[in-house]
Amino acid sequence: MRVLVATVVHHPEDARILHREIAALLEHGHQVTYAAPFAARGVRPRPRPRLESVDLPRAVGRDRRTALREARRVLIQRGAQADVVLLHDPELLLALPGLRRRWRAGGGPGPAVVWDVHEDTAAAIAMKHWVPRALRPPVRAVVRAAERMAERRIHLLLAEDAYQRRFRRTHPVVLNLATVPVSPPKLPGADRAVYLGQISRGRGAEDLIAMARLLYPEVRVEAIGAADGDVRGLLEAADRDGVLRWHGFLPNDEALARLDGALAGLSLLRDEANYRHSRPTKVVEYMAYGIPVVTTPTPLAAALVRANDCGIVVDFRDPRAAADAVRRLRENAGLRRAQGRRGRAAAAAGLNWPAQAEVFAGHLEGWASAQALQSDAAVSSR
Repeated sequence: MRVLVATVVHHPEDARILHREIAALLEHGHQVTYAAPFAARGVRPRPRPRLESVDLPRAVGRDRRTALREARRVLIQRGAQADVVLLHDPELLLALPGLRRRWRAGGGPGPAVVWDVHEDTAAAIAMKHWVPRALRPPVRAVVRAAERMAERRIHLLLAEDAYQRRFRRTHPVVLNLATVPVSPPKLPGADRAVYLGQISRGRGAEDLIAMARLLYPEVRVEAIGAADGDVRGLLEAADRDGVLRWHGFLPNDEALARLDGALAGLSLLRDEANYRHSRPTKVVEYMAYGIPVVTTPTPLAAALVRANDCGIVVDFRDPRAAADAVRRLRENAGLRRAQGRRGRAAAAAGLNWPAQAEVFAGHLEGWASAQALQSDAAVSSR
């Protein structure tokens, strides 16, 4: 099977796209072309058998036309030879009109088209600072209309069960889980707490920095991930002051290695609509690496931590409570080790990516086969 994977928004080293889904396709012997903003993100594609990389511009803020135009060009050229086109951005839905006709003009059936739904796109509009506040309600309405149109015309994969509520039909779910390391990780230490993921105001950047200042020098907070422009200066200042170590974006394997032996993993999401239906992948990653979780009470994260007694839940926008939770873990080695052990066991039992990898590859293979059969039937009827 030949799969064209495209994004103009996500980092080319995005864990779900590259390290989970593309890795799963390669492990199943499929050929993958990966179109992503490599140069714009300062990333050099890693050479791998059966994986070809294509550079695209990055869609950022209001500057999206160039990226969409180039993405459409790649979809026209490369999609005609693909069995499946896998899209990772709602923006790329705008590049689809007329493509099926262009693909069929080349003599082939055209690929099965799949949109991998990562987030509640309409709810996320509230956190897009580049969208004027007055325009957010109509933009949300347009997004919802685009989603309804997409489910009538292409296949959808959902990253969360709760995303089903946005659609009229039932669509398959491929949960965004972590891979539990085979080798036992180090026991949780006592001197550093780690945040892993994109850093933004909605994800609690200001609370993370305030918490780091409260904990310094007993505990060093490490932040791993790219940052939105409006919080980058705050992170740089905290890093200069020595109270927080901001690593910036690290490749997935390097980022996960920083979890090993940490005191705690941090998830300080704010109470935003986009986070109320999502399980933060970072929480699952912390559990997989056997470290306690300190999280705000977003529903799925809080339920996961409380059900497995693998961390501490603190109030939204309360850096002092978060700092107190980290201190409690620092002062009680038995507690942090027990919570880390329970979290790792729960992750291994029901939150391990390899099982989802089989589900993911199976859906794409099934849609590709159905598309080919449909095309054969159309040819036979002529």
